[in-house]
Order: sequence, then structure tokens, then C-alpha cells
Amino acid sequence: MRRDIFSEEHELFREQVRRFVEQEVVPRIPEWNARGMSDRETWRKAGAAGLLGAHAPEAYGGAGGDFLYDAIVMEELAYARAHGMMVSLHSDICMPYLVRYGSEEQKERYLPGAIRGEILLGIAMTEPGAGSDLAAISTRAVRDGDHYVLSGTKTFISNGQIGDLFIVVARTDPTARPPHRGISLFLVEADTPGFVRGRRLEKLGLKGQDTSELFFEDCRIPAANRLGEEGQGFRMLMEQLQQERLCIAVASVASCRRTLDDTLAYVKQRHAFGQPIGAFQNTQFVLAELFTEVEVGQAFVDRLLAAHVRGEEIVMEVSMAKWWTTTLQKRLAGECLQLHGGYGFMLETPVAEDYADAAVQPIYAGTNEIMKVIIARRLGLDLRKEAQRQR
Repeated sequence: MRRDIFSEEHELFREQVRRFVEQEVVPRIPEWNARGMSDRETWRKAGAAGLLGAHAPEAYGGAGGDFLYDAIVMEELAYARAHGMMVSLHSDICMPYLVRYGSEEQKERYLPGAIRGEILLGIAMTEPGAGSDLAAISTRAVRDGDHYVLSGTKTFISNGQIGDLFIVVARTDPTARPPHRGISLFLVEADTPGFVRGRRLEKLGLKGQDTSELFFEDCRIPAANRLGEEGQGFRMLMEQLQQERLCIAVASVASCRRTLDDTLAYVKQRHAFGQPIGAFQNTQFVLAELFTEVEVGQAFVDRLLAAHVRGEEIVMEVSMAKWWTTTLQKRLAGECLQLHGGYGFMLETPVAEDYADAAVQPIYAGTNEIMKVIIARRLGLDLRKEAQRQR
């Protein structure tokens, strides 16, 4: 069914992206999965092909298009299982911080290289003792004249080994009440003394995605590298999470489609008891239900994409989409693996990779439990705080 949110120009761009992915990305996926990260040459090629700056301002080398162009890149990479190339992290999660909050000097220094694929971006939020509860971070940034001195540990950081520039979340005022008012953001270049890359973490899935520990050992950075005003970091993070969670939903639906398409092909050619297993009613019912749910999810995500492009505030709705699509992806991968039988349990079968990759979807970018808390609060159900105020 035609998705009417995309124009003819969008579809021409999709054809371009699909050709690039087939020619430059797909052949490299096995290598990325084996070594645990992508390669810089492919990032530079992606930049030259316009895949990294589709939504970025033209003044810094971007195409100046709308967010739907970036959504197309996400969908095509997810469908190809190119999880090692975290373009959505680079272009749609990190780059907007520079565009929206960066000084002119910061934009001119970093954006052109990021759009060309020469400066790879990451964001360092999570710590060993602070995940979804960002207000509990302990990484410190202490002002020292014209510099800040960063000290702390981050973990589960995507692009940790390959990244060149990180947006680091740190506490500048440990006495702030409430605590989130003491949080600020900093731009830290990977060659800064005191910036230490830890080990690349071994994961259940997303084998080609570089996920690492980062350490800041009295890492001294210029005060000019602070992003926005001191103490405004938490606000900036909250403002950008709408797009981050929409990115997750976009990719989840595309991944569901790939798993289903492969499973449909498999049940048509795999025979048991003298007939294709797709002829069994159980197989038909399972796939009929899953294809229906993916179409329902796609319709909701497309509606949110259109609203996001219009500039609407849809925090509650993207929270709904994030938990629903990722829960669907995890369940769908399990049911499709079951339809593959014993072959589904073999790592050489793509559905086994899909099953492992889907496990993290309800966890990162805010757990699905946090998504439901956000929705409940938006519905006016934060009744415990209301009761405390009335005492």
C-alpha cells in the first residue's frame, strides 16, 4: 500500500539510498558484525552520497530537506540489517544538538565534517549507576578558569570506539535542587587528553554496532565547548528525546518488515509432511496477524512522522510508538524464529540475528516501562505527587 506521507522527491531519494545500501553497505555487513564496528570509508561515502546531511542546514553542507528524508535512510538501513552503521544516532540524535544549541563557532567547526562523514558523532549519557534516570548521573564537570575538568565513567555508548566527537552529559552543580538543574552538556573531542576509550562491549545482538565504555580522567576541555548554557543540559535532552524515540519506532517497523518478508519466503519453500509449511493453518494465522500488526504500526508511525515534520509536540505519542513497535518487534522475531523451526535457532539463519537484535529495542532510548510512565503522566495520572502537594 502506498504511503502518502512521501512525495515523488522522497521516493527518488529512497531509490538513491537503496542503491547505495545495496552496493556499499550490504557487502560490508558480515565484516562489521565480525569485528564489532563499521568502517570509516563507508561513512565518508555515505556523506558524499548525501545520506548524512539530508535534514541538515544547507549553510553547513546539508541538503536542508525535511525529516522524512532521514526517515528513509533509517528504514533502508534497518531493512538491510545494517545495524553497524548507526546513521540515526549520528544524523538524527546527535547532529540536532549542534544545529539547535551550538554556537556559530561550534557549528562551523563540526557540522560540515559530520555531514561529510569525516567527524563521527556519539552521545554519552548512560553511566554504570544511571540509565533511564538521567538526573542521577555522577560524571562531574568542574569549572577551572576558561576550562572545565571532566571526571567520570560512561557505559553502553554507541560509536564509542569509532566516534570523533561526543556530547557528554555531566553535572556542573552538585547542589542543585532539583538535581536535574545542575546538568550541562559538553562537546568532547576524542583526542582530548584525559578522554579514554574503554573496552568495546560484547553484546547479545547488534554485533556490528560499536558499543563501548568511556572514561574521563581529569579531562580538560575549553569552556567554549559547553553546549548551550550551564545548567540547561537536562532541558535540552528532554527536548530532543521526541525525535530519538521516533527514530527507534521508524527502524523497528522496518526491521519487522524484513523479518516478515524473509519468513514468508521461507514458509513457501520449506516443506514438511509433503507440503509447504505455509500451507498449514497455524502458519497462515500467525503471519496474517503479524503482517496486520506491522501495517497498524506503520500507519501510526507515519502519522507521527507527518506531525513531527509539522513541528507538533508529540511526546506522549512517540512514547506510545516506541514501546508498542519495539515490543512488537521482539515478539514478532520470536514467532518468526519459531516458524523456521530448528533452522531458526542456527546463527547462520538471519531470523536468529533478528531475534537477538530485537532484545535491546525495549531497553535503550528509555525503557518501555519509562515510556508508559511518560504516557501516564501525560494522561494526568501522576496522582501520588498531587496527593503529596495537598497534604
